[in-house]
Amino acid sequence: MAAALAAAVAAALGALLLAPGRTQSRGEALAAGPPPPLKMDQALLLVRNELPAQGLRLAARSAACHRCSYQLLAVVPPSDGGPGAAAVVDTQHPLSLLLNGSRAGSELCKIQYHFGEFGNYSLVVKTLSTSAKTISCDIVINEGPINSYLPSYLKCLCSYLCCVEMCNGHARLLSQCFELGSPSTTDSISSDPSPRLWCATSRQRLRSLDTFRGLSLIIMVFVNYGGGKYWFFKHESWNGLTVADLVFPWFVFIMGTSISLSLSSMLRWGSSKQKVLGKILWRSFLLILLGVIVVNPNYCLGALSWENLRIPGVLQRLGLTYLVVAALEILFTREMSCPALQDVLPSWPQWIFILTLEVIWLCLTFLLPVPGCPRGYLGPGGIGDFGNYPNCTGGAAGYIDRLVLGEKHIYQHPSCNVLYQTTVPYDPEGILGTINTILMAFLGLQAGKIILSYKDQHKQIMSRFLIWSLGIISAILTKCSKEEGFIPINKNLWSTSYVTTMSCFAFILLLLMYYLVDVKRLWSGTPFFYPGMNSILIYIGHEVFENYFPFKWKMQDSQSHAEHLTQNLTATTLWVIISYILYKKKIFWKI
Repeated sequence: MAAALAAAVAAALGALLLAPGRTQSRGEALAAGPPPPLKMDQALLLVRNELPAQGLRLAARSAACHRCSYQLLAVVPPSDGGPGAAAVVDTQHPLSLLLNGSRAGSELCKIQYHFGEFGNYSLVVKTLSTSAKTISCDIVINEGPINSYLPSYLKCLCSYLCCVEMCNGHARLLSQCFELGSPSTTDSISSDPSPRLWCATSRQRLRSLDTFRGLSLIIMVFVNYGGGKYWFFKHESWNGLTVADLVFPWFVFIMGTSISLSLSSMLRWGSSKQKVLGKILWRSFLLILLGVIVVNPNYCLGALSWENLRIPGVLQRLGLTYLVVAALEILFTREMSCPALQDVLPSWPQWIFILTLEVIWLCLTFLLPVPGCPRGYLGPGGIGDFGNYPNCTGGAAGYIDRLVLGEKHIYQHPSCNVLYQTTVPYDPEGILGTINTILMAFLGLQAGKIILSYKDQHKQIMSRFLIWSLGIISAILTKCSKEEGFIPINKNLWSTSYVTTMSCFAFILLLLMYYLVDVKRLWSGTPFFYPGMNSILIYIGHEVFENYFPFKWKMQDSQSHAEHLTQNLTATTLWVIISYILYKKKIFWKI
């Protein structure tokens, strides 16, 4: 009841906030003829040419498009009393407008402007002084834009409060957390790609780890459902970060933490290394199989067949990462002997292996010859780099995937496709990036070793989390910039700087959750704790049932952020409620 009421209130607020401004302006718009229909994140720009005997060419470039060439928006005829021309412009990021005259080499003006969604604007071009031939280019607001962001804050708040109310109304804080509905602790691995966690000498469970996993998962579900179609809930086109770029590496990180704690527990409870290694191999195989057959985005291209089967994917990468990191840990684990660095030194064989993998990534990325592309290219291709390398998307990473897997077996619509107008397929979960995913999981494993090495020494654990969260390596690699670093932060490439930056964030977030949930017990982890206890079921479930009611329904206005946000938050909240019910029923899906 609380969830339904919150959703209804949020929908009403969104409708009230987004309703004004949706109709097109009369006057200028009608004078120029029927205006083009506007979609989300678009505005209408009318170009009025008052220059005698000279036509205009209007081009634009997004501020988010690094080193891109200008793209033609409209051709405006000479001033003869006509209505001018209309163009649809993007409102997600500021635009740089370039206005050229029809005469050769005549650049009239450049304008930087951030248009508002569903706004109606005029660009008036006229001569201020005939003698001096001074040209003015002024943007006039015919009809103001709408505020499409306020509903997102209100609805996110309503959804969170409704989940907290529902969970707190029924859940009790457990004084001793144990694994419900699962095998015995001597034969226990979680339903996640990472095993369930057990402290070394007690059966009390660290709620902060499940809370961390659940938070990552719920944000992942929300952005996969669309995130209200807001640009900051979509993956960054190329370099940089948005909210959507945070969650997958966090999930990988906490998987590594779980591996450390669970394998230590299993060995302490008497399981042989051979038996544990067999479970690791079986779990990795199942994750890869589920990713290839069940959660495969190329279903949208038709019935799943070998011709359009996407081989890489999220679960496939999790499976391979889990296999490598868990196998390394079970094969090379040893007793901690050095009190000063007991969380690091015993892992020196694993560190050598991981650093060797990183050297391989660097060599392939910067030294592998890619036909038609500069060596070490890290750009998006398309119109990036002024259109000089249109088919070089991803450099060596894209080339290896296309060469080894084939163009039809990788992701067909990368996030750089729209902004950079790329034409070649590129897979963000491809072969080369898996190396750095393994590095991310290994850094998470390091967090688990800290917890094991300094059990019940809260200050020691938190201080080491803080030390590991220092982003010195990231600062050097990126030069503290988005585009100009040696290795920019890039989720599509899973660049080294992306991994080091995300691990810094993960250590900080884990520190906060550990302090609030397990040390001070100021927060029970609600509502994220429950999805964290059933993460694989929730992830696969939200993918399989994405297009079915009640997770999706036909919208009255598909170009409304408010309606998309209502639908996406409702679907995400339903999965939180489902995970809570499964927890209360002691149902945990194991693979």
